[in-house]
Amino acid sequence: MLRRINKLLILIMILKISFISANALAAQKETVAESVASSKSEDKIRIDIVSDVVCPWCAVGYKRLRQAIDELEFQDKVDIHWHPFQLNPDMPQEGINADQYLMNKLRLSPEELKQKRSSVAKTGEDSGFTFNYYEEMKKPNTFHAHVLLDYAKAFNKQTELKVRLQESYFSEKKNIGNRKVLSSILKEVGLDAVEGIARLDDAEAIKRVKNDEKYWKDLGVHSIPTMVFDKRVARRGANPVEAYKALLVALHNEKK
Repeated sequence: MLRRINKLLILIMILKISFISANALAAQKETVAESVASSKSEDKIRIDIVSDVVCPWCAVGYKRLRQAIDELEFQDKVDIHWHPFQLNPDMPQEGINADQYLMNKLRLSPEELKQKRSSVAKTGEDSGFTFNYYEEMKKPNTFHAHVLLDYAKAFNKQTELKVRLQESYFSEKKNIGNRKVLSSILKEVGLDAVEGIARLDDAEAIKRVKNDEKYWKDLGVHSIPTMVFDKRVARRGANPVEAYKALLVALHNEKK
C-alpha cells in the first residue's frame, strides 16, 4: 500500500514539474516576443503628431511628411502616433457655417476670406492635397473623430482613418460631425462601424481622449500641427519636405 502511495506522489510531482516547465517556457516565449517587439519599435523613429482633422495645415503638414518618408523609402523606419487637439472645442456638434465662423474669428471680409481660401487651396495643390471649399461647408465639432482615431489605434488604422477623415471633410464635402458619415468612413478603412460608433458614448474612451489632449497641452502644445520626433525634437506647422527629410535622416543615422 505504502509503495503505491509513493508511486502516486512521484507521478504527481512529475506532472507538476512538467506543468511548471511548460508555463515557464510559455512565459519565456512571451518575454522574448515582447523584447523583440520593443527592440523593433526602438529601431524606428517615433513620430507623435498632435493635430485636428479640420486643420488645413495639419493636412498639408502630413502630406509633406509622407512625401519625405516615401522619397527616403523610410516607410518601415517610422512609427506614427496621432494625438487629439480641438481647434474649436466649444463648437456645437452639428457645426456652424465655416465661412461665417472664420470671418467672425479672424475678422475677415468676404473678399479677404476668399483670398485666404484660394491661397490655402494652392498650397494644398502643391503638396498633393485637395481643398474643395464651398458655401454650405460647416465647421463641425471634431471630438467624435478623435474618439474614433483612438479606437483605430488598436487595429493599426490610425493613419488610414486620419487621412480619410481629412479627405472626407476638405475634399469630398462631407460633414464629419455626423455619425452616419463617420460610420461610413469607418467601414471604408475596414473597421467595425457598430463597435466604433459605440465608443462615442463610452465614458472610458471619452476620458482617455480628453486626458491625451490635456497631456499634450500641458507639455506646451498650443498650435498645430505639432510633430514630435523620438520624444525630443518638435516641429510646428507644415514644414517643407526637405526639412522633414533632413531631420529623418539625422535621427535614423543616430540609431545605427
